[in-house]
Amino acid sequence: MADRGRGAARGGRGGPGAFRGRSTGPQGSQPPIDKPKREAILDLSKYVNEKIRVKFTGGREVTGILKGYDQLLNLVLDEVEEEASGKSLINDVQSSPNPRHLGLVVLRGPTITILSPVDGSEEIANPFMAQE
Repeated sequence: MADRGRGAARGGRGGPGAFRGRSTGPQGSQPPIDKPKREAILDLSKYVNEKIRVKFTGGREVTGILKGYDQLLNLVLDEVEEEASGKSLINDVQSSPNPRHLGLVVLRGPTITILSPVDGSEEIANPFMAQE
């Protein structure tokens, strides 16, 4: 069949030289390089066995005692309470805080947006929100 303009010179998919740079011959065999272990962005070790507050994408918020964590920021919390905050679906009325006791939970790291210690922090008014 005739060449349809998809050769190696034009970035085609097959043919000779399709796997350039992936040679397994003597010139391409190099010893594997040990990558340095990536360090976690946050040092959560100082918050182990301390009460922390976690907010998730979607608005959920929980507080509990940090028992463990991993490199992906997955967390294990004990004595967890979920604060049901925000507006009620009925009549758009601000609901009163009604904590839900969850006990021991595993929180998935990619869904976490805010992580803060409960002690030593306080909520302040948002200076960028329009005053009502």
